[in-house]
Amino acid sequence: MKIKVNDKVRVLTGKNKGKEGKVIQVFSTEGKVVVEGVNIMKKHLKTRKEGQKGQVIELAAPLATAKVMLICPKCNRPMRVAYKIEAGNKKRVCRLCKEFIE
Repeated sequence: MKIKVNDKVRVLTGKNKGKEGKVIQVFSTEGKVVVEGVNIMKKHLKTRKEGQKGQVIELAAPLATAKVMLICPKCNRPMRVAYKIEAGNKKRVCRLCKEFIE
């Protein structure tokens, strides 16, 4: 997967188009990512014990990886990821500024 945890991404489509955030979680088998502050949904929780009130919690729901684009930390522009093999290790490379992404 080209997007990893702690990467900065921009949303390309949907109600959150143009928003940027940090990737919190990656579901590689499903092809989804959770981005901080994007795609917020509300979840209603029942009471656990008698006498307590229920709660409404806001959660960041997963997005498809095709709907987000990685932002290069060096040039601060959204870009597609390229790969380069260096000393036997496969590393991500920015196609715009040709810098390695860690």
